[in-house]
Order: sequence, then structure tokens, then C-alpha cells
Amino acid sequence: MRITYNDKEYDVEAPMKVQDLLKEEIQKSLYKVVGCLFNHEYQNLAYEMQTDGTIELIHTSSKEGMKIYARTLIYIMGKAFEKLYPNEKMTVEYRLGNAMFCTCDTLKITQEFLQKMTQEIQNIVDQDLPIEKVVMTREEAQALYEKNDTSKGRLQIDLQENEEISMYYCEDYFNYCFGTMASSTGIAQHFEMIPYSEGFLIRYPSSKAPNEMQLFKPTKKLSWALEEYERIHKILDMNMVYKLNKAIEENRMKEVIMLAEALHEKKIANIADDIAKRKHVKMVLIAGPSSSGKTTFAQRLGIQLRLNGIKPVTISVDNYFVERQDNPRDENGEYDFECIEAIDLKLLNEHLVRLLNGEEVEMPKFDFHVGTKRYNGTKLQLKEDEILIMEGIHCLNDKLTHQINNKDKYKIYISALTVLNMDRYNPISTTDTRLIRRMVRDYQFRGYSAKHTLSTWHNVTQGEEKNIFPHQENADKIFNTSLIYEMNALKEIAKPLLEAISVEEPEYAEAQRLLNMLKYFKAIPKEQIPNNSLIKEFLGGGDFKY
Repeated sequence: MRITYNDKEYDVEAPMKVQDLLKEEIQKSLYKVVGCLFNHEYQNLAYEMQTDGTIELIHTSSKEGMKIYARTLIYIMGKAFEKLYPNEKMTVEYRLGNAMFCTCDTLKITQEFLQKMTQEIQNIVDQDLPIEKVVMTREEAQALYEKNDTSKGRLQIDLQENEEISMYYCEDYFNYCFGTMASSTGIAQHFEMIPYSEGFLIRYPSSKAPNEMQLFKPTKKLSWALEEYERIHKILDMNMVYKLNKAIEENRMKEVIMLAEALHEKKIANIADDIAKRKHVKMVLIAGPSSSGKTTFAQRLGIQLRLNGIKPVTISVDNYFVERQDNPRDENGEYDFECIEAIDLKLLNEHLVRLLNGEEVEMPKFDFHVGTKRYNGTKLQLKEDEILIMEGIHCLNDKLTHQINNKDKYKIYISALTVLNMDRYNPISTTDTRLIRRMVRDYQFRGYSAKHTLSTWHNVTQGEEKNIFPHQENADKIFNTSLIYEMNALKEIAKPLLEAISVEEPEYAEAQRLLNMLKYFKAIPKEQIPNNSLIKEFLGGGDFKY
């Protein structure tokens, strides 16, 4: 067979493992190689090639590489935990920055516990033990778990009759995983375990500095928002995918939807009440990453503010771009529309000061076709019972509104902070939730294919990491826009879009990864979703204007 790597061709006999063919390249790499793409499919380095193909190595300096690193580290932690505490249960709850927040059902998290776990994980890493992937049927997986006393009840997913699952073995330990893992334990050299809240964090490096552990920076407000939703859904007994599927089978989904929507309404009402109590607040600033549901949230918040006797007036940051010739460019010479310098900060602040002082202002309308602000006679003047609402990626950055006193501002960070888990060791990624949302919306309302959404997603998340996430702790309130049932609702639209991506296309690997996640959700018709639901911003058919 003929294998291509970095434009170099190798004629080798089948079968051959990737790690054997590219042993020298893997060893001399500056960053750990944790997997590869073979013909646009994710594989580990122990993958045996049987046909002609092209290889692309995945390093920890890439986002996908760090995902593989984190999955492998969690797997190793599970092996260590089962050896040290075979009669206890642990859950990986959710991601928090470059860390996973974990809890134990009954075990108290002490310094001794963390030291013993750290030592055992390091021991497994130092041995560089092989991790073997075995694909098996539902019946085989069920029998395997039932046979092992310490693993009984750990198969917490629904498998259809003909579906298969990837089981990973390391010595006598086995577990399943919803994504590619490294082929041995030796890659997870950098990690740290620290006490956190009622559990602990297992930390790992960033893809920007994959060979070192960065200083831990607590995100108290974000943590609180995640913990609150996690606690609520545990009380409702709806924190696992199989429990959602069971509710569908038992015709209880209407109740689940109503509870999820009631939680949103309650939280939005609480935010509106808090704004009303702060008599000095004159403007509300809303920021959040892509596909967080900012548009629906702003309109629903406006309704709740009206109930408090406050009339919302919305202005758009997008109308305050600098003239096109003044717009900064990125390292590739392209216009950088996402940096804060792309906003005419002088004019924006001048208008905000005048509006908050009760003056009349002629509002600009930015013409994106020619790249200039135009004035068409639209004027605005705030009345006593009115409040400004402004939404944009920089709204939590005080540089955007530097001339406005902080006491006059109320800042809200919103994001789909998913707290749903596939099982005890496999939480669902918040980023994946937003990606599925965006894919569905792009297709339905913007005419873009899933291939286009996947190909541009990296640039979207890069902008978020630079312009939004560093300022999220500046928020007065964090609103979690996730809905526990949304994957069930989005599946019917997202699945065929992902299936349309062929194996010849570079986006195929990501499409298959997302399909592998979606297959465990039972679909529900979008007609079951209330018209004022935030998820209607992506599904369509909602009451609000977008």
C-alpha cells in the first residue's frame, strides 16, 4: 500500500501501524503526538493501516490534540480510582477551563486522597502502558460490565441492537469513550489535582503551552453557574443522557421540557428583578460566545424588565464600526472585524454619555457593503423609564464603554454551559453544544452547509478565546442558556447535515465525531418545544424576531 505523509510517499506492506511507520517523526516532534487523521478519520497511533491513504499527525499544540490528551488523562484517572477505591463511585461533571471538575458519591475529598490519586496516576503514566481499542456489540459490552464486580452499573448509555461501542483496555482496566484516545498512558506527563468546591479539579495544559502547567486562575462566577445547574438537574434526576431517553420512552418528555423552560424563565426574571433593584443602572451589556442564544435572551429579558416598569431600548455595537480603511488587519493581512479596535470607541462612548444624560442623539447605521457609517435621520433619546440594552462580543470589556461609570452598567455573560453527561466519565462539551446549534441555524437561516460551519468554527472559537472568555468574570450575572433536552430536539436536523459530509472532505472526521455523540440521543419533534423557547432561535418557528 502507498501511504502519504507531509507530501512524502511510503510504499509499505499491509497491515502497518501508524506509530511504526512514522516512529522517527513522532519521537522528534516538539509537542506530543497523541493521534492522527488517516484519510480524514480520527485514529490513535496504534491504528493498523490496511489501504492506501494519507496521514496527518495530531499534536497537543492543537485543540483536537489537547482533547485527546484530556480524554486519555480522564481514562487514566478512572483506572487509578478503581484500583485505589474499588467500592466508590466518581463522576467527571464538566469542563472548567483546562480542567475537569469531578466529584465522588460518598468519598470525602482530602489532601491524602489527592496525593494518593496523583501518585497512582503518575505511576500509570510513567509505565507508559498500552491502551488497546476494541470495538464490540451491545451484548458483549453488557456482558463485560456484568462480569466485573467493580464495573457493574457503569454502562450508562443506550445502545441499539446493531450499534457498536469502542472499549479501551489497559491491563485489567476497561472503559468506553466517545472520542479518540492516545495509544498509551505515557503521553499524559503534565497534570495536577487540586481541591475545588465539593470535589476536585484534574488540570491539564493548554494547547497554547502543551508542555507545561499554567498557573491556576479560579473562575468563581462561571463555576457557580455550572454548579447550580448541575445541582438542579441532579435533583430532577436528569443529568444523564439515558435518563432523558427513558423519559421519552415513558412519554414524560413534556414535563422535562416544561421544567427546563421554567428554569430559564425563573433565572431571566431574577436578573430583571436584580436590575430593577439597582436604581442607578442605566444600561445592560450582554456578551457571550457564538450560538449562546443572545438574541432570544435579550428579548425575553426585555419582557421581564417591562414587568418591573422598565422599558428596554436596544442599540447595536455593529453600527459603530470604524471606517473600513481604518479597520485593523490580522497577521494574514485580512480585516480583523472582531478586535475591539474595529469599533469606533470615541464615537460610541460620546453617544452613550449623551444618551445617559438624557440628550437626543442621531444614531448611525453601518453600511457593510461599502464600509462606512451612514446617518438617515434616526434619532434616540432615553426617557426616565427607559434603559439601554447593548449586545456584542466586547460588552464585558470595560474598554468598550470606558467613559461610562461602572455603577451605571449591568453586565451579563451568557453561554450554553452544558451539564449533561453521557455517563460518569464522559461529560458533553459545551463547545459541541454550541457547534450543533450553530450548524442547525446556519443551514436553516443562512444557507450554509454543515461543511461550511465546521470549516469556519476554528476561527470563531479563536475570536471567543481572545475577546470574550477573558472578561467573563467581569459579569454581574451569568446566565446559562443550555436546555437539558436540546440535543434531542436538534438531532433530526443536525444528523442528515453531518451525514452529507463525505469521507473525501477534511471535515469528515469532526462530522463523524459529532454523529457518534448524537446517535445516543432519542430525537423529539420540534413541535413539542414552546414558541418562546431559546432553542427556537436555532430550530425556527419561535415568537421572537431574529
